[in-house]
Formats: sequence, structure tokens, C-alpha cells
Amino acid sequence: MRTIAWWAWFACTTCSELRVMKVGVIGAGNWGKNLVKNFLELGVLSGVADPVEANRQAARDMAPSAEIFSSGRDLIAGDCNAIAIATPVPTHFELVAAGLRAGKDVFVEKPMTLTSGEAEELVNLAETHERILMVGHLLLFQPPIQFIKRFLGEGKLGKLYHLHQERKKLGRARYIENVTWSLGVHDIAVLLYLVGSQPHLVFASGHCGLLKKVEDDVYVHMEFLDGIKAHLHNSWLWPTNRRQLTIIGEKGMLVYDEIAATVTWHRKRINDELESIDEGSEVVFEGSGPPLRIELEHFIDCIKTRKAPISDGRNGLAVVTVLESIMMF
Repeated sequence: MRTIAWWAWFACTTCSELRVMKVGVIGAGNWGKNLVKNFLELGVLSGVADPVEANRQAARDMAPSAEIFSSGRDLIAGDCNAIAIATPVPTHFELVAAGLRAGKDVFVEKPMTLTSGEAEELVNLAETHERILMVGHLLLFQPPIQFIKRFLGEGKLGKLYHLHQERKKLGRARYIENVTWSLGVHDIAVLLYLVGSQPHLVFASGHCGLLKKVEDDVYVHMEFLDGIKAHLHNSWLWPTNRRQLTIIGEKGMLVYDEIAATVTWHRKRINDELESIDEGSEVVFEGSGPPLRIELEHFIDCIKTRKAPISDGRNGLAVVTVLESIMMF
């Protein structure tokens, strides 16, 4: 059985309904410009804020009808329904808090904050003000990840034993944040989402090869109360590009090759007599979709329906808690 991926099931309602909404983007640099482009194409972009004139000019060129601000707080004070934040992580807490207090629904890029204390405060603020708070854990919106979530929910692998995630390549190395803060945030979000709970034990080991205090190769180990283990290997000092998730269960195994965009079901296991059983393999899902567009459509849909996002504030808090417990900053 092969399922061809498509992403229409994440789409929100009609285009005419989308246009009554106003979303302002704070931060229009390397990644923020993608938010500007997508919200513009969705017909909901109302304004863009960035302290850098070159970024503001690029936003004017891309979205001539959008109001342009040099300050995020000025945009928040405007008449937008919601804000999307793509600024450096140290600025997230103050901007998200200001948006929530102003009655705006908020989308913030990952990681949500630098500390779990800040993240918890934002979750409480969102609940107090009855606002949507969504974190940009992009990989949760890949159609293969959604397929795997449903596949596991149907019990086809039986009891889960462990999950192993690899995200390794050459570059882009950073001067401040280590490779797991840079590359592994999405992977941690995916692992927690698929397991469906918070680990009770987290530890990590890393190697600083390029800079003395910035790990460029990190192994993370998580243990959950139901006995499931999860392992993550991140590196930006690796000869090949490898992005793969392997899930081992009592009835079989799944392998998601992110580069090939395939999910393969290996009907392999070891029985009670310790005999190896191999009943073959098949690709059960193939293809992908534009995860950023799917993610932002989901945000808009949550604003309209007032349902909790897949990657809500508590999901963001859980990821920051794991990052914090690794104790590598």
C-alpha cells in the first residue's frame, strides 16, 4: 500500500475568509522574509517591522501595500489581529509577551524562548488573555510526520521501543548556539510529538571541535516513563547530508528518509524465541508538501476556529525544557 502525500487536509477555509484577517510580521531577515512572502500570498499580510533599513526596503518591494515599521512594538500597537515573530531568540520573550498583552494571537519561531521559566510565563499569559500561541516547529507539519503520527496511533508497530533521529551535514556552523540549539530543536519537537509525552530523563554528550565552547557534534538521549527511549545525533561537522528518523517497535520498524521524502515499513522483528523475523519492506508513504505554507495555514485556521495549534505554547515549553536540561549553552 503506497500513499501519495498531499497537504490539502491542513488548508484552512476559503480565501475570501482569509482576507479579513490582518497579520503583522516582526523580523524580515533571512527567515522572516519567508513569513512575509507566505502571509502575503495567503492574503492576510498587513504590516512588517524590522530595525534594518535593507530588510524594510525588501519588504516594501515585496509587499507594497503593507505598512512598514522600524519597531516591533509599533506594529503590535497597530490594528493587526495577529503577529508572527522571526527575530533573534533573546528578543522572543518580550515581543511575545507584548503581543499577548495587546490582545494579539502570536506565532513565534523556534525555539520559543531561552529558558523554560520564560516559556511557562508566556503559556500562562496566552491562557489568561485567551490568545492563540503557536511555535514554529516546522517539521511537525511535514506530511510524512503527520502520516507517522497516525500510523503509530493505529498501533501497527505495537509497543514502541526506541526512536533514533539523525540530522547531520557540513555547516552552517554558528558562533554562539550549539548544533542542537540550531539544528536539533525541530527534531526534539518531532520526537516529543510522536512519543506524546515529556521525558523524565535527558542527558547529552557533545564535542567542541571548531570553537572552544560551542558543540558542533551532539548526542542527546531521552527516556520516557513508559520505557520508550529516544536518541538524537546532530552535527554540522559531517561529510554527508543525512536526515533520517528510525522507529523500532515490537511488531516492526519505520524509517523516514527526509531527503528522499519516503516512509518505509520494515516488517522485521525478533520474536520471544529470539528468532529474527523478516517479512519484507514497503514504502507506505511518499512525497511531501510545503511545510511552511501548511504551518502558517494551520496558524490562520487556529485563529479562526480558536482551536489549539499542534505546536502550541505547551509544546514549545516542552522543547525548551529539554534543551535547558541538556545544559549546553
